[in-house]
Amino acid sequence: MFFQRIDWRVLAFMTAVTSATALVAGTAPAFRAAHSAPVDALREHGRGTAAGGGSNVLVIAQVALSLVLVVAAGLFIRTLERLATVPLGFDRDRVLVVNVDTARVQTADRMSLYHRLVAASAATPGVAAAAGSLSTPVSAGLPGSVEVAGAPAASERLVLFNAVTPGWFATYGTPIRAGRDFDERDTAAAQPVAVVNDAFVRRFLSGRIALGASVAGRTVVGVAGDQLVQGGFKLNGAPRTVRDDAAPAIYTPLAQSAGQFPPDRTAISISVRAASGAPALVARPVAAALTAVDADLTFTSRPLADSLNASLAQERMVATLSGFFGAFALLLAGLGLYGVTAYAVGRRRTEIGIRMALGAAPGGIVRLVLARVAILVALGIAMGAGVSLWASMFVAALLYGLQPRDPVTLAAASATLAAVSGFAGWLPAHRASRIDPAHVLRES
Repeated sequence: MFFQRIDWRVLAFMTAVTSATALVAGTAPAFRAAHSAPVDALREHGRGTAAGGGSNVLVIAQVALSLVLVVAAGLFIRTLERLATVPLGFDRDRVLVVNVDTARVQTADRMSLYHRLVAASAATPGVAAAAGSLSTPVSAGLPGSVEVAGAPAASERLVLFNAVTPGWFATYGTPIRAGRDFDERDTAAAQPVAVVNDAFVRRFLSGRIALGASVAGRTVVGVAGDQLVQGGFKLNGAPRTVRDDAAPAIYTPLAQSAGQFPPDRTAISISVRAASGAPALVARPVAAALTAVDADLTFTSRPLADSLNASLAQERMVATLSGFFGAFALLLAGLGLYGVTAYAVGRRRTEIGIRMALGAAPGGIVRLVLARVAILVALGIAMGAGVSLWASMFVAALLYGLQPRDPVTLAAASATLAAVSGFAGWLPAHRASRIDPAHVLRES
């Protein structure tokens, strides 16, 4: 299940930091209020001093903890953004994948059925291209080892095998970089051929001419671009994801795949490329075309983009949680600074009234109040930056395309926190600049 894949260490870390931030936010004003007598406060503020050191320390700690959460949120959100836009080597937006179960069909009749299903799908209105395969980019291929003269050690000979019909690469928008795609010539009686990908050439045929090479008893007739497949497993047994480099792959014609794959492999994938618009729009017409071929077939369809989004479910959840905690931390930081600043302004009403009676401009009062806020925020950001740089190494494994100590993320988080804090401090400062000196002096 999805919820079993959540990294609970990240969730626990963010919950702890948010709880600490909330505690500091609620404690700062109360701490100052509980340890300051009214008469002492008037005397202290009459000398132009703001709130005491205790509340200052708490506010600084609150800002620092908030920055840690905002930086974490920025790192995870940017990771999700990069994973969602990484070049995959195929078109993610225009392909519909239909998985067909042919278990009830006799083994001898399946190959003919596969090709009739592909032909019916390709002839459907609104479909630009269609092809069949035993695997797709979101279900990977069947792993196996390959024997190539001059290949690396046996531990590095694992490749992904897939059997496809002609036009499969065009359906996915994956380029043929050299040679040709499969076509009607590649029948069961013809010479066994294969198409390999760039990753295969780099690992097994580096420095050699790929076209015409003999691989697994087949002649290479084409080289295709890499696809970042999701699904299947790597050498170490871990699931293959979009974070992994392209794996070496061998593609064979589906017509020549008899006996190549396990006999219990009875499912085929029909990949359909929509001529325009969302691929889900052709789901019903394609279903009707497949049913017309064999009314007893069972199949399911899903846009390729939906499967890709599902493969990023864990990263999306981490980004969502961290974004929520980051926003909550910003809110708490703003509320805490607002409360402490408003409390300090309230205690300095007499001083502010005297300053204004002596000719101080409203802008000067605002700057007077914000100067203290700026010092607290700057100290908090400096402390939080140090903690963030230290703590970022614990989430390095969850990032993609980013350094844990990414300066852009740190700068953006600091600027955001400074803006929120500045606005929170400006509100009571603005009210202070509107104090009526005569009214304040009469009260005192």
